[in-house]
Amino acid sequence: MESLDLKNKQIQLTLMLKLQQLQREQLPGLNYKNLEDVMQKLVWKRNQPKTLHEAVNDILSLSADQIVRFLSKQAIIEGYHQELSEFSDLIGGRNV
Repeated sequence: MESLDLKNKQIQLTLMLKLQQLQREQLPGLNYKNLEDVMQKLVWKRNQPKTLHEAVNDILSLSADQIVRFLSKQAIIEGYHQELSEFSDLIGGRNV
C-alpha cells in the first residue's frame, strides 16, 4: 500500500483540529504550514504512515514541545545560511 500524503482530506481535517487545539492551549502563533513541516520533516521523515489511522494517531499524539524543538532547530539552520545583512532590521543596522 502506498503511503498517505498531506493532501488527503481526512489528514488535512485532523491537522486543522490539532492546530486549533495547539493554538488555543499552548502555541497561539503556530500556523498550518508549521504543523505540516513538523509532520513531513520530523514525524514522517523516515516512517511514512501506511494507513489513515496511523497518520491520525501521529498527528494527535504530537506535543507542543516536539513542535517548539523542531521549529527552533529549523530557525537556527535557516539563520546559519543567511547573510548578516538580512538581519539588519532585527539588530537596528542600516541596509547595505
